[in-house]
Amino acid sequence: MVMPWLPPGYTMVLPGRGEVFYRHHQHGDPAAPTLLLLHGWTASADLQFFTAYEALAEHYSFVAIDHRGHGRGLRSPVRFDLVDVAEDAALLVQGLGIEQVITVGYSMGGPISLLLTQRHPELVRAIVVQATALEWRSKWWERLEWRTIHVLGPLLRSGVFPRWMRWGIRRILGPNHPLEQYVPWLASELQRNDTFSIVHAGQSLSRYDARIFASALRKPAASLVTTRDRLVKPRKQRALADALDAFVVELPDDHLSTWTSPDAFAKATVQLVQHVVG
Repeated sequence: MVMPWLPPGYTMVLPGRGEVFYRHHQHGDPAAPTLLLLHGWTASADLQFFTAYEALAEHYSFVAIDHRGHGRGLRSPVRFDLVDVAEDAALLVQGLGIEQVITVGYSMGGPISLLLTQRHPELVRAIVVQATALEWRSKWWERLEWRTIHVLGPLLRSGVFPRWMRWGIRRILGPNHPLEQYVPWLASELQRNDTFSIVHAGQSLSRYDARIFASALRKPAASLVTTRDRLVKPRKQRALADALDAFVVELPDDHLSTWTSPDAFAKATVQLVQHVVG
């Protein structure tokens, strides 16, 4: 099975919580900023950011954590909650002895980034959000859609899901895509997720609303807006960028831009980080 370049992986036991998995790249320059990469719903750190790992590694140190129930992330009997996930990330940063990070949050990673900043402002130097929103519940039909999230459980547990997933990834990428060689690896990584945690994570997202606190965070911010996004509408992404007073880079792609436009995504991510560092 062909795999992309991945930074070294480690585990850390968070007292009273459990064991987390993370990747840690340390730049040769000790003064280089450290990024905290926060992945989206149903993904993992590798699935979300592997197309940007090498570009980011040229300039920065970074820590990439697998969230609870995702990938190799912490398994807990406690129901998934975004606040707990933000605390997991804070404890990891503190446990590594890192004074400050620049958060890079894609999709669900955006809410985790904002909650982390709200609760631990001293840990966060700047915020980068990507393909994410202030909230997903302001309209009645959005709240209704989230109520059907439980149907994901039987689908994820079905015997045909792995085969359907490989077919679906190839269809999303299209013919002769540079990531086609990684399809078996991508599919196997997706199967690491814990079904119940994924469903509960969706339910936690359905309750998330940062409209009451985002504008008060007062951190340098930048936003990647995926302008053809059918999952997180561009208008919602722009509302978040406005609340954060963020520098905006637009990427004309859908929600899986990290896979479908890997080079453009990596370039845009570096540009966003460079802006908030500058």
